[in-house]
Amino acid sequence: MFVAHRNLLFTVAYEMLGSAADAEDVLQETWLRWVNVDLDTVRDRRAYLVRITTRQALNRLRTMSRRKEAYVGPWLPEPLLTAPDVAEDVELAESMSMAMMLVLETLAPTERAVFVLREVFDVGYEEIAAAVDKSPAAVRQIAHRARRHVDARRPRQSVSPSETRAALESFRRAFETGDLQGLLDVLAPEVVYMGDGGGIKHAALRPIVGADKVARLFAGMADRAGNVLTFGPAVVNGTPALVVHLGGEFDGVVAVHVVDGRITGLYFVRNPEKLSHVASETPLTRR
Repeated sequence: MFVAHRNLLFTVAYEMLGSAADAEDVLQETWLRWVNVDLDTVRDRRAYLVRITTRQALNRLRTMSRRKEAYVGPWLPEPLLTAPDVAEDVELAESMSMAMMLVLETLAPTERAVFVLREVFDVGYEEIAAAVDKSPAAVRQIAHRARRHVDARRPRQSVSPSETRAALESFRRAFETGDLQGLLDVLAPEVVYMGDGGGIKHAALRPIVGADKVARLFAGMADRAGNVLTFGPAVVNGTPALVVHLGGEFDGVVAVHVVDGRITGLYFVRNPEKLSHVASETPLTRR
């Protein structure tokens, strides 16, 4: 039963935490509690597993907030390799995207748990109430508040995977040829760039806003790196992305949010502590 629902449980934990490593730890904790449960007393085993996972993820989310307060530079979600079938589930792909995960970061822990369970996985209010230790009426209020909060900050609907791939290819080609105008053409005027080095790898210490500033940053990066910095295609967090190699060594992941054919969000994760799953794990499939 645990194995049958492992992908679901992992995805619930990951969407609550934004960290694949912490989601794996939550699953270990869930398993240790599950093996001690008297299954004859459990009416709905899937719901019970989701309940355990949610409670463990909430505990971890509250401790992670202290780690993030001391984090060097912008904190980005840990990139997660996903199989093509995840991209086919439009709702799941949107909820896992870098842009949307950053919106979820602005929710309080219980709000995030309720939003993820209700809006992404369509869990009933009674089940959510049991998972977060609230009354169903309170959960409905929390869900309404979280939905309103997210809707006010939700990124504009991204384009199709093929359009995202086209924008990434234009970005890659402009970068590799040092084409400043090509970068400006593919970046939206209001583009926001965020780099996450975690204090371990070099990265911008704050978001950079505006096509001109972002294009010049990457044009300068291309001049310094020459041909030792290369990009390859991947599917990360349900959308097309780029894996980056520096001198033949895996260096990071570039994810984007694309609207009307232009990049509005550009996210470069270089912190090696967030890249082990991209380098070694099997892509996550649909729940």
